Amino acid sequence: MPRYFFHIQHGQHHADETGIDLPGKDAAWGEAILTAGQLLRDLDGALKPGHEWRLEVTDEAANPVCVLRILAERH
Repeated sequence: MPRYFFHIQHGQHHADETGIDLPGKDAAWGEAILTAGQLLRDLDGALKPGHEWRLEVTDEAANPVCVLRILAERH
């Protein structure tokens, strides 16, 4: 089963050095959505206007699988 890594960028880069074994890219996408939701909830207001929060999923060879980006804007 392939291993996927979930890297976070929010002010600084937090590399996932452990990863998680998942059946494929569709499962990695689903896990990215769930993980992003949990992590954004845990920010507890720390995402400020003009800042970006990013979750990038890579495979074992460091190839990008998907990226979720949240850009905070206040009008």
